Amino acid sequence: MLLLALDTATPAVTVALHDGDDVVASSSQVDARRHGELLLPAIDRVLAEAGLKVDALTGIVVGTGPGPYTGLRVGLMTADAFGLALGVPVHGLCTLDGLAYAADLEGPFVVATDARRKEVYWARYADSRTRLTDPAVDRPADIAGRVAGLPAVGAGALLYPDTFPRAHEPEYVSAAALARLAAERLAAGAELSAPRPLYLRRPDAQVPKNYKVVTPK
Repeated sequence: MLLLALDTATPAVTVALHDGDDVVASSSQVDARRHGELLLPAIDRVLAEAGLKVDALTGIVVGTGPGPYTGLRVGLMTADAFGLALGVPVHGLCTLDGLAYAADLEGPFVVATDARRKEVYWARYADSRTRLTDPAVDRPADIAGRVAGLPAVGAGALLYPDTFPRAHEPEYVSAAALARLAAERLAAGAELSAPRPLYLRRPDAQVPKNYKVVTPK
């Protein structure tokens, strides 16, 4: 097994390689505006660090969000392109699940990432491997009663201490955590989800009202 894991659903552009035993190389850079510019060089870098070529890959793991439309699309399209070019399977994992796995908490807790517009993408977990609720997007004040008293991880939790007073790192997902979680589930015979994006709201870009289509005569 040689899995390439990547995620661009948060400001972190993160890539890792897992050889079936553990992560052998990883890279993470935080820049919310340069996902497309940073991702492919990061893939080249982790392959070079591991002394491997791209045709050695046996599978791709990609974070499916939730996340902003543009950033999330960069990772998913890149994963699909590699999968098609190499003829290897592409697996999807919820980005929040990767954060929960990295947090390694035993009791109930919350994962919350920054959804912008003064909202968070969030879900509740029973432990680092078990999600209790579907991912959702809400204003922190609107979910305060549902997360009261629970530890929380993620940039969204750190941004809103009034709602998440017990927030701590990790702030962003790491591809290393996604790779380890995927390898663990695959080794157990579990089927991972398809690489489909978790878009929980419409993109910021919208077609203007009263838009007129102009076609040549």
